[in-house]
Amino acid sequence: MNVMENLRMAFQSIMANRLRSGLTILGIVIGVMAVITMLAIGGGTQASVTKQIESIGTNLLIILPGRITTGTVRGGLGSAVTLTYADAEALKSLPSLNGVAPVVQSAVQVVYLDSNTQTNLIGTTPDYVQVRNHKVASGSFFTDSHVRARSLVVVLGADVAKALFGDQDPVGQVVKINRISFRVIGVLEKKGGAGMFTQDDLVAIPITTAFTYFPRRADWRGQPSVTAIYVQARDRNSIPQAIEEVRNLLRDRHNLSPSAEDDFSIVTQEDMLSMANAITNIFTIFLGSIGAISLIVGGIGIMNIMLVSVTERTREIGIRMAVGAKRRDILLQFLTEATVLSLLGGAIGIVLGWLASWGVGRINIGGSNIQTLVTPWSVLLAVIFSAAVGLFFGIYPANKAASLNPIEALRYE
Repeated sequence: MNVMENLRMAFQSIMANRLRSGLTILGIVIGVMAVITMLAIGGGTQASVTKQIESIGTNLLIILPGRITTGTVRGGLGSAVTLTYADAEALKSLPSLNGVAPVVQSAVQVVYLDSNTQTNLIGTTPDYVQVRNHKVASGSFFTDSHVRARSLVVVLGADVAKALFGDQDPVGQVVKINRISFRVIGVLEKKGGAGMFTQDDLVAIPITTAFTYFPRRADWRGQPSVTAIYVQARDRNSIPQAIEEVRNLLRDRHNLSPSAEDDFSIVTQEDMLSMANAITNIFTIFLGSIGAISLIVGGIGIMNIMLVSVTERTREIGIRMAVGAKRRDILLQFLTEATVLSLLGGAIGIVLGWLASWGVGRINIGGSNIQTLVTPWSVLLAVIFSAAVGLFFGIYPANKAASLNPIEALRYE
């Protein structure tokens, strides 16, 4: 019996029991839909995180206090007192760098009239907009003169401006940050993102103003510490040179012996991408595994129905064997039927999975839609998996049918 004949008989059997066949493939439909939707959510999250990391700056290096070691964080990464404003000023002399922006951060409440919002305070220098690839939508960023004068001026992130002022231009207005009055001189252009990945939920003030009104711990020399130092290399090719120059200068300033470990960490965008991709890959695999469980349940349903089908068609099998059908013909007939059922469920599941992914992408959380991304490989994976489920769970019923004794099958009522 050729393949086309097997397919014809498989479709005849499926059409003869439409309701039962539909219920049989329901598990496969749900499984494939779940796999595609879950992988789309994982892939969309990964793409969104990658986009956000790539948008934080060009040729960016982040210098953090404390030391990163494999699998652990030592020295209180980000909270240790090992980087100072003076370190950042010294880094400006390095020829491989285009910009240096020290940063101090804290959570604050910003109030305008009867509106208020919790946000992230950034104390920094004018180089911040260049190094972090920000653009000013209205007004202007603060200048070196503001930094020297410890001016009470603030630049609002797009989300903060929207929360406090709506569609009104906030430039020239006065807001209170932790009950201290600041004059708004600019608003940053929206960069997008959601949750912990947004770069729009912030207010920026001169770093010296932050030291005065939002004091931080000082180092052993009495110099104010910073949360991080963002530096921009001249170009991508000069990043290794910049890392080496930064490391040498900071080690010299911190009086570290040749055998001592760095008391700071230098992180590149590639490092951040690698860490983010590792996390999102685990997340995607976890979500895909949930969908795969549904596929296995669907496969068990196919095996159950195929066993019922073998029992119902025992006499038919006996007649076919009596007129010359071989064992492998019977085996292939039932395997083909199980695979066709599974692939039909997979095809329907792909369509529903794409629609479900589209629907999830319309859900808005925190002002941004959930990112989904249906990739060709996820569709191919779902098709292969559904076919494999049909073959795997169809083997036992098909083998049972092929092993029937022709005489006993003909006598079956």
